[in-house]
Amino acid sequence: MAGIIFHIDVNSAYLSWTAVDRLVRGDSVDLRLIPAIIGGDASTRHGVVLAKSLPAKAFGVQTGEPVAQAIKKCPNLLSIPPDHELYHRRSRELMALLREYTPDIEQVSVDECYMDYTPIAHRFSSPTAAAAEIRAHVRQSLGFTVNIGISSAKVLAKMASDFEKPDKTHTLFPEELEEKLWPLPVRELFSVGGSTAARLTALGIRTIGDLAACSPRLLESHFKSHGRQIWEYAHGMDDAAVITEHEEAKSIGNSTTLQNDVTTEAEADRILLELAESVSARLRAHRLLAGCVTVEIKYSTFVRVTRQTSVYSPTDSTHTLHETACRLFAELWSGEPLRLLGLRATRLTGEDAPVQLSLFDVDWQSLQKQKSVSPTVSAARKPSVEKQRKLEQALDAIKNRYGKDAVVRGSRLKRSGKS
Repeated sequence: MAGIIFHIDVNSAYLSWTAVDRLVRGDSVDLRLIPAIIGGDASTRHGVVLAKSLPAKAFGVQTGEPVAQAIKKCPNLLSIPPDHELYHRRSRELMALLREYTPDIEQVSVDECYMDYTPIAHRFSSPTAAAAEIRAHVRQSLGFTVNIGISSAKVLAKMASDFEKPDKTHTLFPEELEEKLWPLPVRELFSVGGSTAARLTALGIRTIGDLAACSPRLLESHFKSHGRQIWEYAHGMDDAAVITEHEEAKSIGNSTTLQNDVTTEAEADRILLELAESVSARLRAHRLLAGCVTVEIKYSTFVRVTRQTSVYSPTDSTHTLHETACRLFAELWSGEPLRLLGLRATRLTGEDAPVQLSLFDVDWQSLQKQKSVSPTVSAARKPSVEKQRKLEQALDAIKNRYGKDAVVRGSRLKRSGKS
């Protein structure tokens, strides 16, 4: 059978988990049944609506808006501060339950994951029957509900899980796009944020069907590679596989949740440099080289997107990782405010493994003195390449001894305005 992917998403996770916890502690009011939100102090970064109940949604309260604005819409709104320790505990319980069915789970956030259903298909009469059993198991064992989207592509499974809530199963296969997906407003498409939707509307593109019917070249002219990506998503084109925990362990990465939303490429560049320094130092510490670089973006709307590319020659260079990450970011970013940036190095090899050199990495004068030429001979590397690696290793040693701020790149000082 063709591959089948589930996207499993907790319904209003933070609010649901808080509601269950309060009920267990003896509270007589279920937050899910009254106008309630999970938010925080409006003067801080967390002064926004992180999750809302369906009754709060009926008043027009939206995830991501300021708490003060939400209270204006619904004066009787109950606001509960977030409890991230609780959320991570509930998340671990959910993932443990799902792994009772299969280890082929890719967790993409605290409250959502992809599951590869294909290897366990023989145990169920149909994908929808399996989803119904999983939803019931979660509801009965953990006390909260999930939506499950089913498709042959990750992006479509994700879109399907966002359909009617709560505690529902929805399918969205390629043959169902015209009926289920294309009539929706373009803003509902995964990875289309508010400003992108406004620009699409200005071009006369109001529905996902309008986007699907549009020329991808026209979209690229206005949105760069992001235009091609959303066109592909509108057609259900996504060949990404479910990346299991075992496969994820074969990578080294770092991400940062931003104190303030990043809105410029210059700000993102600075953060990507810090991430590249961290990841490259860990590669060198483990004596590994990376053959592939992945950049992750999470928008302020909580939409998460990634892009990856191979590097010509496996590397542990901060400069190479940073340069590659900046190129990926420029291709990926839609212009929407960013909440998280991540950088991951994959396809790892030992630093002593033979590697393919580019023409620019070869010291040709050295090669001319040799009787035979091999493009994987480490001695053929340009002296400047080896010099740079030794410099970065020396910087690692200094930071390990005296702290990460003992040595700071001049480019970072300039960006921060220091002299």
